Amino acid sequence: MPCDVTLAAGQSAEGRQAEIDQALGLLEAQLTRGLVRLVVGPDGAVAFQGWTDGGRRAIADVCAYRTLAARGSWPLRQAQAQAESLAGRSVDRAKVAAGIHSHDGGAHWHPGH
Repeated sequence: MPCDVTLAAGQSAEGRQAEIDQALGLLEAQLTRGLVRLVVGPDGAVAFQGWTDGGRRAIADVCAYRTLAARGSWPLRQAQAQAESLAGRSVDRAKVAAGIHSHDGGAHWHPGH
């Protein structure tokens, strides 16, 4: 996954994985408390509104979504159900797989890269 190859100077792969796990644990807690919410874009891509730069540790929204979805995250599943209901459309797995993402909580969308 692209978010686990972004190593800081002197950081090991194991250190990066621990950093990712910590950031995603915090994201799940923020989703549960309603401090962050999942947004479904017009084409079915996803973004997290309210997930600040300090907590995300250089993890893209789409990477966080993919990882939490693969882990079967209950807070993500709840957030997704709410987001799909509010948006009136489902998350498009093809768009998520393509890496379509937002850098601003869903205001603007960019193709995968």
